[in-house]
Amino acid sequence: MTSSTARRLAVCVTVAVALVVALLVWTGRDDEPTDADFPLTTGNGAAFDGATGPNVVVVMADDMRADDLLFMPSLRRLVGEHGLTFRNSFSPYPLCCPARTSFLTGRYAHNHRVYWHEEPYGYGAFDDSRTIATSLQAAGYETGYIGKYLNRYGPATSKVSGEPSYRYVPEGWTDWRASIDRVEGVGVHGSTYDYRDTPFNVNGKVDNRYKGDYNTDVIGDFSVEMAQRFAAQDNPFFMMVNYVAPHSGGPIEDDDPASYLDVGTPAVTKAVRGRFDDLITRGAGMPKDGGPSEADISDKPRAFSEDEEPDEQLREAIAESTRQRAESIFVMDGQVKRLIEELERSGEWDDTVFMFTSDNGFYLGEHRRRGGKVRAHEPSLRVPFVMTGPGMRQRADRDDPITTIDISASILDLADAEPPYPADGTSRLTTMRRGDQGWATPVLNEATNTGRLGPRPRGFRGPRTSIGVRTARYSYIRSATNEDELYDLQRDPLQMENVNDSPAYAAVRRSLLKVWWRTRNCVGDECQVALPPALRADAATTAALTTGYWDGVREVYGFEEEPRS
Repeated sequence: MTSSTARRLAVCVTVAVALVVALLVWTGRDDEPTDADFPLTTGNGAAFDGATGPNVVVVMADDMRADDLLFMPSLRRLVGEHGLTFRNSFSPYPLCCPARTSFLTGRYAHNHRVYWHEEPYGYGAFDDSRTIATSLQAAGYETGYIGKYLNRYGPATSKVSGEPSYRYVPEGWTDWRASIDRVEGVGVHGSTYDYRDTPFNVNGKVDNRYKGDYNTDVIGDFSVEMAQRFAAQDNPFFMMVNYVAPHSGGPIEDDDPASYLDVGTPAVTKAVRGRFDDLITRGAGMPKDGGPSEADISDKPRAFSEDEEPDEQLREAIAESTRQRAESIFVMDGQVKRLIEELERSGEWDDTVFMFTSDNGFYLGEHRRRGGKVRAHEPSLRVPFVMTGPGMRQRADRDDPITTIDISASILDLADAEPPYPADGTSRLTTMRRGDQGWATPVLNEATNTGRLGPRPRGFRGPRTSIGVRTARYSYIRSATNEDELYDLQRDPLQMENVNDSPAYAAVRRSLLKVWWRTRNCVGDECQVALPPALRADAATTAALTTGYWDGVREVYGFEEEPRS
């Protein structure tokens, strides 16, 4: 008998009682049923109680755009066809270290204060003594971490221990297998971003045996092995599996774009090289009609004026980046498939909530950007989020917004675990279980861009140079350089026309500015401020706006085929 089966049998006696009680309590009431009236159930109909919550597995990619799901046919078939696809999923700080810290703590960057990936930030700025792992472990979970952590984990000094971090294991993790960056003078070779030479901290010991092995395959092996070990135990488990793909990384290969073009690519295996050459003939963010990336860039911040309209050589480099990213994603898709198959083989799949997302999005030609993230435009902010789990096995789209910190809050809600800090996000379990509720609260976004700044406008403090508010229809971005942006995504899904100074949008701007002031430094429940009625959208309106957005994007940028596994 598997531990999964044992847990189901252990709660079977309580299931009928729970359902009967729910029906008796609800019978005769005039109010609408709540989530408590509909307990989350396993695939076999058994209800989870707080002590034996579902397993939770989160797979996080690196720099993967929302539309990159096209290159994960196994994930779309195994999860998307049997679960939920969130069409409005955002990384509130689209950069790896701040975004990952937000997931682990459930806090915006202005609260956890990891603002960048280089000193004085990166891993050295992260207090990881309290995270989602410590909360889940306190709730009775086994916890496992695999793959990329934060930039400079390894060479940086741990803020918690005061010691070098290459042997440091944060609190809360039962099984720890995190990649480390290069550490000079202690015999650690390779780095997180070397796809053919990645060292790992395995439960406090440096494991440097993987020179020549492809990083994605190593992480995939770790994930299958960890799932096997956890399945043999009685407690529910939480796994976080972090791939480097499709982030750029070495070693340099013959078909990489010339270095002077500053277009990064991931290393890929020979088995997939060229797989998408016929499909991908241009960058994912370059118009398919051959038109300019953006003919008039004068309405964007001055930093964008430094980027010229891509010439033929740069266009090909962006196309090659898109191809190699797709190839690396396809390899990752195969490893995700292996993990799901192992969860099915062990009998744990019925009791597992499985989630896939990315730390941030990525430009691939939009607004003349040849790559990168951080800026608060849609290609950078939007990330994939697909999930399945007990009671959520039917294919459906969800259009309510969800962010990195909302995912954390939802996981803790599933496990009936206390958050490590006052949660800046909100649990989306109601949306997951019962459907869209509408877009009633703002999505805050923030960023820090390096470079010299003049006097800052009121409202900015600390290193942040951009703070924005996203609603169902509008994207409002205030900049510390006094170059604000406002986009009406219903009329302009590609964000080609900044209407911040348009008299026609003066009232909208005033309303958004009030929301901005109320949320820019929010903590906990302050971050869930209700939008003014004019800026809210019910479920039907949100769905229409979302469909319009994605139709507009696909009309200009979309590829015509769907790759198969």
